[in-house]
Amino acid sequence: MIIAVIDGMGGGIGAQVVSALREELPTYMEIYALGTNSIATSAMMKAHANKGATGENAIVVSSKKANIIVSPISIVMPNTMMGEVTSAISEAVCDSEAFKILLPIMPENFEVIGIEGKPLSLLIKDTIKIIKREFNIK
Repeated sequence: MIIAVIDGMGGGIGAQVVSALREELPTYMEIYALGTNSIATSAMMKAHANKGATGENAIVVSSKKANIIVSPISIVMPNTMMGEVTSAISEAVCDSEAFKILLPIMPENFEVIGIEGKPLSLLIKDTIKIIKREFNIK
């Protein structure tokens, strides 16, 4: 089973997600760190992802292989993350057959109604609960 964690900018959100997944999920689950830039990839690799790759093509190719994708919601919004998210990245994530968990961390000038403002730590705990529930992991 492959979990692709996708992040950009400094990779801080992705690193926290990778660290929690590594701690809470079985070791047979592979975690891919997919960064829109090398700093984000490096931060997630330091959090103990199994493999890491950087850039648009790496995200496009790896999204096809993933069973689960975890990322901030901006990954499906082209031109967010200060332009790091391309249309090809957004399309690849949306078209992937992977189960997608999108963290409701809103980019500038976006607001999604009905989303409560939970702290990142609680969003990550919810992410782990959802993965365990959806994939029958004890």
